[in-house]
Amino acid sequence: MQYTLLILALPLLSFAVLGLVDAKWKPKVAGTIGTTILGIITILSYFAAWQYFTQYKVDGVYQKVIAFDYEWLRFNDLLHINLGILLDPISVMMMIVITTVSFMVNLYSLGYMKGEKGFQRYYAFLSLFAFSMLGLVMATNIFQMYIFWELVGVSSYLLIGFYYTRPAAVAAAKKAFIVTRFADLFFLIGILLLSYFTKTFDFGILTSSNANVFAEATSKTFMGFSMLSWAMALIFIGGAGKSAMFPLHIWLPDAMEGPTPVSALIHAATMVVAGVFLVARLFPVYVVFTPEVLHGIAYVGAFTALFSAIIACVQTDIKRVLAFSTISQIGFMMVGLGVSGYGGHEGVGYMSSMFHLFTHAFFKSLLFLGAGSVIHAVHSNEMKDMGGLRKYMPITNWTFLIACLAIAGIPPFSGFFSKDEILSASYSFSPAMGGIMTFIAGLTAFYMFRLYYNIFWGKEFKPATQSENHHGHGNTPHESPFSMSSALVFLGAVTCVAGLIPFGHFITSDGVPYDIHINLTVAFVSIIVALVGIIIATYLYRKENEIPEKLAKTFDGFYKAASHRFYIDEVYLFITKKIIFNNIARPIAWFDRHVIDGTMNGIASSTQWVAVKIKGFQSGQIQQYAYVFLLGTLLVAALVIFLI
Repeated sequence: MQYTLLILALPLLSFAVLGLVDAKWKPKVAGTIGTTILGIITILSYFAAWQYFTQYKVDGVYQKVIAFDYEWLRFNDLLHINLGILLDPISVMMMIVITTVSFMVNLYSLGYMKGEKGFQRYYAFLSLFAFSMLGLVMATNIFQMYIFWELVGVSSYLLIGFYYTRPAAVAAAKKAFIVTRFADLFFLIGILLLSYFTKTFDFGILTSSNANVFAEATSKTFMGFSMLSWAMALIFIGGAGKSAMFPLHIWLPDAMEGPTPVSALIHAATMVVAGVFLVARLFPVYVVFTPEVLHGIAYVGAFTALFSAIIACVQTDIKRVLAFSTISQIGFMMVGLGVSGYGGHEGVGYMSSMFHLFTHAFFKSLLFLGAGSVIHAVHSNEMKDMGGLRKYMPITNWTFLIACLAIAGIPPFSGFFSKDEILSASYSFSPAMGGIMTFIAGLTAFYMFRLYYNIFWGKEFKPATQSENHHGHGNTPHESPFSMSSALVFLGAVTCVAGLIPFGHFITSDGVPYDIHINLTVAFVSIIVALVGIIIATYLYRKENEIPEKLAKTFDGFYKAASHRFYIDEVYLFITKKIIFNNIARPIAWFDRHVIDGTMNGIASSTQWVAVKIKGFQSGQIQQYAYVFLLGTLLVAALVIFLI
């Protein structure tokens, strides 16, 4: 399967052609090149998936396939860094998700980004991001993953800050870069600890569950925990940064300043699930050797899911609602991994987490692209500027509704099947955990249909006059062009049928196919809870009324706190600006400027002064040089005689 190297090489080639070659392509040409190449690698990915799942099963277990391997750096016989392509069930699944969503985003962008400055640059960045994500999920070792992990951070920074003339976009890009870099430092430390004790970077060895590999790491302790536990916890922090887990979630809502298709690509289907993929990749290590860290991941995921779901209930910017929804759904995936055992029914949490990652990629990207169509039509992100758009945008309306039903967990849409299995695993782990996750599922249904009704129902949309509409795009909203609506229809169709895939036959914790059994009790409860959330949202928002405003005034304090994201951003600003910058960074900067630089400047000034004073000795007169030499010789002789 060496042809899979093309899946990596082609988007890199697209980036090189569009971004590095000194040629100004027409927007249509640049978009066509980027979209065509993504289409080609999407086809290659589907073919590779078909070949892998049909040919690489031995004794009922899917095998790991090294399609390409090149030794880059060798430290000793055991420790070396390779660059290669690893194909296994989760990497093949992620390859399908990344290429499919990237292709849809590229296609959608042909219409959405029409007329924007930097069209060629935009498609170059999209190609670079696709290359980075594919390299991350197909890595054969953890250090290679880290290299592409950082490259994903760079490319996301470029895409978030695409509108670099907007201060908000620049600030959002810097915020995302700094927060994720902070988390990545812990990731790197964790990698170094893990490799120091295990003497390997290779995923094949690390995930073999060989106790001898981890003997030294498990035997040595620090503060009551083994060094392996510390290493795996630090690695998870790196994943928590990329996946916007509390308290490292603050970058994701602000990242909505990038183009809406970028939000669909980065913050719905690919970059934000990198942390989930990281935990899944190292799952055998977590579940066998560090179960306490795995349970901690479950608790962090549950709190993040609840915290972000509450915030999503009161947001008015449609992209921010979807951003906090993403954080909440990532929390669901982390909980699925955290409550999972290994093998068979015990590993249903792992399987359901990967299943939800798969289904979420499609319906959440559909939601973001649908939101982009709405923004494209009304030229606003705020719900107050929307309402009654179902009459003007029927395709967007129906596809958006399908995505809302899917994320709410209503059968037969895909989100029901994946979320139900996570809830089943949560109840098996702890009734309290199951109850909390069910409640969050109800909140999800509520805020998503609050969003849907505020956009497509509620008060009737009043088109702005030409003078009021500063964009100058006309008065009446209309359905998106074919390139945009076709992406919506495709993703809507996938959302309808993706849940019917026998996912357990392809991806499980131990590689052995597993038949998904729906827990009817859990399913019934989750459907009822979801319907209650939808009914409440319908009552409050389907028609314009004063009840939501009255409720906001009744719970004024909590409402304001939630709308301000419980002031977590303000806490970060206080800590960074007031404490770190003023009390730590400023004194260090003063010391550096006045003491370190002052000392070096003083040495330089002293040297210059001495040089000025003694430069007269360089007269060019041999008699003077001989005289000085004689005096020096007599002085040395006198010192020798005196000392003897």
